[in-house]
Amino acid sequence: MEDRKVALVTGAGRGIGKAIALKLAAEGMFVIVNYNGSAQAAADTVKEIEEMGQSAVAMQCDVSDFAACESLFKEVIGTYGRLDVLVNNAGITRDNLILKMKEEDFDEVIRVNLKGAFNTTKCVARQMVKQRGGRIINISSVVGVMGNAGQANYAAAKAGIIGLTKTMARELASRHVTVNAIAPGFIETSMTEKLPEQIRESYQGQIPMGAFGKPEDVANAAAFLASENAGYITGQVLCVDGGMCM
Repeated sequence: MEDRKVALVTGAGRGIGKAIALKLAAEGMFVIVNYNGSAQAAADTVKEIEEMGQSAVAMQCDVSDFAACESLFKEVIGTYGRLDVLVNNAGITRDNLILKMKEEDFDEVIRVNLKGAFNTTKCVARQMVKQRGGRIINISSVVGVMGNAGQANYAAAKAGIIGLTKTMARELASRHVTVNAIAPGFIETSMTEKLPEQIRESYQGQIPMGAFGKPEDVANAAAFLASENAGYITGQVLCVDGGMCM
């Protein structure tokens, strides 16, 4: 493992997280595929990486549980001796208009999407500072920049991730640890597949490029931010959205 970078991607069993895990593996990194409930999906991601001739392992952890995160990263550092790239991708949705949104639906989305990113970042920051280098990439969303009706909880969490990103970037920059966010627009995933055709068309009408993106579009941006080529970029929010929120 000495000559190979170690990356951990949260929620890497499917969708954007899976695409990022595959891309980082293709770039030659050893990838830790984190999952919470979907063990089979994570195993499938690992299998695909191994079929590419690269190496990966699946590790379970509920990122919203701080003690579980501490345990996970202790095991990662203990086993592999380092962690070069952390991608905070894990997230959930509990959509509803504010008049109908339950308090627990707000709390749960903040707990997983925002506190989860805090938990993992706090657990790796010391190691990356010690290494004098690292990349933290947080997956936000264009709704964290623009807002979106029916997603007060999700938009608040994703906007919070942008604030967390900028603050951690300032705190860790002197140790050569970069912290950036990617804000995907509408991407073809299992989440967007469920949208009724009429709503899909209305969303597409808001995108200057006229189509939803692919998970690989986000993965390519993550691979760039994780690379040596992005060494002088920190505290930024890169919108991968077909021009939706320019």
